[in-house]
Amino acid sequence: MRDLAFIAFLGALFGLGFRRPFLFVLTYVYIDIVSPQRLTYLLLNSVPISLIAVALAVGSWLLFDDKRDVRLAPRQGLILLLLIYCGATTLTADFPVDAVGKWEWVWKALAFAIFLPLTLRTKLRIEALLLFMILSASSIVIVGGIKTLASGGGYGELNLMVSNNSGLYEGSIISTVAICIIPLILWFARHGTIFKPDWRVKIFCYALVFACLLIPVGTSARTGLLCIGLLALLMLRDAKRRFLYLALMAAAPVVAYPFLPPSFLARMDTIRTYKGDSSASTRVAVWQWTIDYAKSHPFGGGFEAYRGNHVRYDIIVVEGDKNNQVIKRALEVDKSRAYHSSYFEMLGEQGYPGLALWLLLNLIGVVRMEVLRWRYLRGAEETLWAGQLASGLQMAHLIYLLGGAFVGIAFQPFVYMLIGAQIGLDTYLARKREEAAWQPFRAKAAIAA
Repeated sequence: MRDLAFIAFLGALFGLGFRRPFLFVLTYVYIDIVSPQRLTYLLLNSVPISLIAVALAVGSWLLFDDKRDVRLAPRQGLILLLLIYCGATTLTADFPVDAVGKWEWVWKALAFAIFLPLTLRTKLRIEALLLFMILSASSIVIVGGIKTLASGGGYGELNLMVSNNSGLYEGSIISTVAICIIPLILWFARHGTIFKPDWRVKIFCYALVFACLLIPVGTSARTGLLCIGLLALLMLRDAKRRFLYLALMAAAPVVAYPFLPPSFLARMDTIRTYKGDSSASTRVAVWQWTIDYAKSHPFGGGFEAYRGNHVRYDIIVVEGDKNNQVIKRALEVDKSRAYHSSYFEMLGEQGYPGLALWLLLNLIGVVRMEVLRWRYLRGAEETLWAGQLASGLQMAHLIYLLGGAFVGIAFQPFVYMLIGAQIGLDTYLARKREEAAWQPFRAKAAIAA
């Protein structure tokens, strides 16, 4: 039944796409985020639906879409440079077989991020892209939220539809993405046009926000808790009643504390004492190894270079009961440990040039959204949606950058779709400003005078 349901849904999208080619783009977005191949048992596993969707998306754009408004942005050039550089490091990778395995999906994510803004010619398309991204992620988030309410979850115990600890089905990654999309969900509750924000849409949006907040609880992801804290601070900027908002922020942890599962509280307590947690201690050791590795390999070791690491680290072990505790220091040895950080992932795999390109790409995105935020939040009422959307996209990006400090998502496709949406919004608004500034009748009168 699950196979047939997904095939029916994808078939409907493909069929509609022949009438409206942009739906092929949205189909690929859904496939890339949800990965229905993992959720089905037989039929879709044997069909290259991702390749089919992207071929139809690019082909339909080339053949049928209006390209008069198409323009390239500098960030698309940066993504292209990053793509070429990653290809070069793959050719000289320390672990060539493993590097090719990662390259096979990374280049697709980067190439689609370059292509995606070319299709975002209208406000409707930008909104449709973000809506599909949110709803695709919500298919995982809602399941996780329901299971959290039913069982309380636990570290490594929350099954998000599949027992596959990769992509958006990994606890820390889905926690970061779930908090990322909250500002965008709230934007749809105010300014959405595909679904008019009536009481039904608003109830769904607020319920989805609640489910997003439950994901870090269900997965016991410390990264998710930090992302919630950053989101709360960022939303303070746009709060109309800031003192009331601050009071609610202070009250929320107190109210929520009695309802939080013990496994979540115990996991969060390790943030203060990371030396007592082997996972956190390993990360610090791997980060130090990566810094030393980059000194001798300034251009990186290619994808999966972490497989060559060998780290030693200390952890603090507490034995005995509360009245008779004995604190011991134990030496642990490990090897081939993942980076658990996008920043060190880029440094170890792509070296200083790759890290610089990646940081520049993200920094420009944050700055451009700030420019649009200030320009349109202070503008006319009819363009207020643009300022608040730029603010939401910037919040999502900043949350990703914080989450990326503790989980390796430097090439996560969802994030590059977010960057593509930023570029699409930026170029769309630039075109609208040019159209508003072009006033031929006034120009002709000035020439006649």
